Amino acid sequence: MNERYDVAAYVWPAYTGDEPRTRMFWPEGIGEWQSVKNAVRKFPEHDWPRKPLWGYVNEADPYVMEMQIQAAADHGVNVFIYDWYWYDRRPFLEQCLNNGYLKARNNDKVKFYLMWANHPVNNTWDIRLSHDQENLIWDAAVDRTEFENVADRLIERYFQHPSYYKIGGKPVFMIYDLATLMKGLGGAEATREAFEWFRGRAVSAGLPGLHLQLTMWKETSFNLSGVDGEKTATTSELAHLLGFDSLTHYQFVHFVDIDRDYGEILPDVEREWERIDRTFHIPYFPHVSIGWDNNPRFQAFRPGIVKGNTPEMVKRALEMARNYADAHPGQPPLITINSWNEWTETSYLQPDDLNGYGYLEAVKAAFVNNS
Repeated sequence: MNERYDVAAYVWPAYTGDEPRTRMFWPEGIGEWQSVKNAVRKFPEHDWPRKPLWGYVNEADPYVMEMQIQAAADHGVNVFIYDWYWYDRRPFLEQCLNNGYLKARNNDKVKFYLMWANHPVNNTWDIRLSHDQENLIWDAAVDRTEFENVADRLIERYFQHPSYYKIGGKPVFMIYDLATLMKGLGGAEATREAFEWFRGRAVSAGLPGLHLQLTMWKETSFNLSGVDGEKTATTSELAHLLGFDSLTHYQFVHFVDIDRDYGEILPDVEREWERIDRTFHIPYFPHVSIGWDNNPRFQAFRPGIVKGNTPEMVKRALEMARNYADAHPGQPPLITINSWNEWTETSYLQPDDLNGYGYLEAVKAAFVNNS
């Protein structure tokens, strides 16, 4: 067991047919396993197709999740970060969390927290139509009334669960797409006021507060008004203005060139960590991505593939993250990993027929054997 570090892997909750609205993307009724199962090799050296050693299991089944929780804990993953969605004034893809993880009898072994994946939805999930990226299916922006509905649901259903991951006693909640959130709420000042209300609402529910975490992308110039572009701010300025408590990344592809060898990527990643450490006045939690190749979601070849991301190379990245955490003893020892199960982006820890348990063993070597 890993007791020294908080090793948190993102969970993409689409490997179930239990969500009715997923049938429009994956009509076979097994969620995005459909795209994994049907994936083909796009060029002679392509490492697809791949098969999950655990099978095309329903991750909204508590017995399946009990097995996965045990495997995660045995290899040093002790936190899951669930991608959480809200479209058309209601949640989307909650089944894996509500029916799988939360009903698993051993969910005390791996804590969880939520990342609001508040990005718009286009055709990407539907391989029949994914070549057309312009079609908007759901907009993720919400106004203040809907934001409050979201907040109340989160506080009532999740934040007070004994396995919810907290920092300083405060539940951690991550925002994926800050620009979309600000657009819906009406700009930076309105977003700051909404966050203050959210924190107060958490306190009213008996919690000591709220730990708001920002998903970091490349350094961006943000539109402060949410409407026009006359006033802008950098990510670091906006994080301070809005009162975020920490930040981390979701994927290497968001801030480095990934169309090369994994060993060439890591120095650029480390330099970005150092830049963020100098620029921001809130903790940065180091992030490691296993890889990137989203060809399973498309019929035609999609350029941009991480190469050479062997378990041994990923272990080197995890050790780099561990060293960063060790060098920052004043902050929680949290490391984020993409991901537990992003199969269609080829960035997952779960065992497959190519590397076996190699990636999980890499986590174990970096965080359990060195604890």
